[in-house]
Amino acid sequence: MGARPLPDVIKEMLLGATATPTVTEKPTTREKIIEVLCHVDRMYVRIRREIFKTREAYKYLKLGSCPVNQGTKEHYYLLYLLKTDCDFTKQSNINDVLIGNVLHYEPLGPVLRELSFDVPLQCKYPRFFHSFKVGFHPKLQGGTLFKSLQSRTSFTLTPQDASGNEITGEKSYTLGQAMYFEAKRPDGTTSGDKRIFINKCFMTASLNPRSNPKYTVIDNQGCLIDGMMTDQSKFHDGPSKIIQKFSVGAIVFKDKASISLSPQQLYMHCDISVGDVTPTQSSKACNYDPETKMWKELYGDDSVCACCESTCSSAQPKASRNIISSHSWKVDLRSNDEHAEVEPQMKSMVAASSSLGNPDMAWHEDIYWKRDHKNGLGR
Repeated sequence: MGARPLPDVIKEMLLGATATPTVTEKPTTREKIIEVLCHVDRMYVRIRREIFKTREAYKYLKLGSCPVNQGTKEHYYLLYLLKTDCDFTKQSNINDVLIGNVLHYEPLGPVLRELSFDVPLQCKYPRFFHSFKVGFHPKLQGGTLFKSLQSRTSFTLTPQDASGNEITGEKSYTLGQAMYFEAKRPDGTTSGDKRIFINKCFMTASLNPRSNPKYTVIDNQGCLIDGMMTDQSKFHDGPSKIIQKFSVGAIVFKDKASISLSPQQLYMHCDISVGDVTPTQSSKACNYDPETKMWKELYGDDSVCACCESTCSSAQPKASRNIISSHSWKVDLRSNDEHAEVEPQMKSMVAASSSLGNPDMAWHEDIYWKRDHKNGLGR
């Protein structure tokens, strides 16, 4: 009482201007790959799982130094308070406080199915909080693959498209995309009581099959072990058992990619044989089923695949094995990172408890992008 009213300019600074709501037609946009929500005391980041070719990609995804801590069937989540030791950086100017971090993806292992990336993220907090904006969409680019596979022995190993048509000339692929192959005799001369088997198949960066590095796709007398890593790698059935089709996810060798981004040249070497129609432990085509975590034979009794977890016996003398070395193909590596600036949303959320299918991970509902709750996470 007795004090003069606040000047209008101070009222506008403290309360913010009231915008007149307008009705506009929502534009048609595709769903964002990476999204960020900034709150007063935390940062929420989610990334779509479908962009990864590896089932356990979450193990190699980090916000600064902090791992994925929640997820759904569609997204991986990194939900952390700003006071958490996740390598958050802080800057400030006259009008804003800027909190930054980097989303890292650095897959481990002897080969790459997809490119690593570092995406800078930033939350901008005005000193007077009036509004928020959400959304960040990076442009991720893969590589280009050129390949031409031809036989040098009594078998052929032919590249095909997903429809089974032979690919001639150069063909472009993205890193992690399925490549299809067909193994058979050039003239198709195999009796009806016989079947073609691929006992082993591996890739090298040299025409010499004894060179290193080496990445094995099929091993243990017909176990497609790369199928344990990605859904792209599997044997395929067909109308004839004298033809064997399979697919493999495109890769590059990590140690060579770290040296140079120049195109990487690769070769495939396969051990192919002919045997009886009925599969055995030494002649089979076994796919890994990620749902049951069991091995299944393409045409016969699944029990012959039980040895895929150990060592399968070989009835074929080593000297009689038929090794095919393919012509080379190339993978071009390119990457492109973008930067996001996001203003904070003045809401608090409640996390749900669940699990990623891994005892250290947790499923949760997508509540952060759908509704608000009264209580804050981690308070």
